[in-house]
Amino acid sequence: MNISRSIDYLLENGGNLLRYRLHRDVLHDLTPVEEENHLEGLRQSDDYKLLLSHIHENGYIGRGMHSWEKFKTSHLDDGESAARYIANTGIPADTPFVYNFAMALRNDDVLEEEFSYYHPEKVRFANRNCGLNSGSSLGVTINTCQALIGYGDDDEIKPFVDISYRAFTSLLELNSVYDLVEFNPNLKRKYNYPTITPETYFPCQYHLETLACTNSWRTSDSVELLAKAINYHDEICTDHFSFAVKMNGKQVGPGWAYMQPFHELSFPSKAPNHRKTLTCLAKVVGEKADVVKRSRKILEEMLDADGVLRTTFDTPYQKKCFKDNLRIAHPYAEIGLEPNHRKDCAIWCELTFWAVQYLYILGAAEW
Repeated sequence: MNISRSIDYLLENGGNLLRYRLHRDVLHDLTPVEEENHLEGLRQSDDYKLLLSHIHENGYIGRGMHSWEKFKTSHLDDGESAARYIANTGIPADTPFVYNFAMALRNDDVLEEEFSYYHPEKVRFANRNCGLNSGSSLGVTINTCQALIGYGDDDEIKPFVDISYRAFTSLLELNSVYDLVEFNPNLKRKYNYPTITPETYFPCQYHLETLACTNSWRTSDSVELLAKAINYHDEICTDHFSFAVKMNGKQVGPGWAYMQPFHELSFPSKAPNHRKTLTCLAKVVGEKADVVKRSRKILEEMLDADGVLRTTFDTPYQKKCFKDNLRIAHPYAEIGLEPNHRKDCAIWCELTFWAVQYLYILGAAEW
């Protein structure tokens, strides 16, 4: 598809960060001077300065990770949010504080200190490597954050990359996803779900993001097998399938596990986390995944009129929720590239950039 109109719209209406990402990730026409000018402008931004204020002496950034909102002093006062901000804004991996953060994320002494501020966090840290296969532990997030900021192909992360790959391909050994779960109908508790063990392999968003951010696992055969597993996932999963992880006698929710089939592109009900998942699927297997191919066709139809991706909102509240999800970096949506979304044009820029990036990843874009 020719995306010239989309690119022109973004260059005319997008903010500095969005235009930078467009030049860096799609057009590939940045000069070293232009790149440095962008980074210097980023260093002057309020969020960049806020991020620096949360850097600890040991190199860690923020308070804990994907945990207790009541302890955070800002939306970037959290290890995972910091990693996602770094990835989204294009701060180079070799930036000293980014490197120090990566080293802190793989230093057990540092992590033990950082997760000692609250007893439940001490427990999470103690059990951090229990449930890597099922996406139900702190260690899953710690490893994924290293991949997000550019250190996922290091030897230290390779074991988790292998686990992430196995989380998908293990599905090919099943006749049904219900083969994975156990259920005790006589258990007397408010929430009584089917359960799996922490050691059970099952894919989640963190596994997928890790694979999307790394290359060490990629061969033609491994990509083919992963695509086969993703398509088979959509055959055996249902919209009503769910489970908890049975850990230390408790039922624990897995980290955004893919219990339901991957759904094709839909607006606005399945956005923005839906777009994030589709982008990761495109990065790992491209149109070898049926859902990625179907979504591309839908996207091209939506862009056909004038090259701008727009959506409609049924209620003001739905629109508010949509914009709120673009405001803060968290695992369930990607932080927006525009500084604010008071005007609809900023929303259309966010969506159109995503569309351009998606088509570019698939090799389906020309300009």
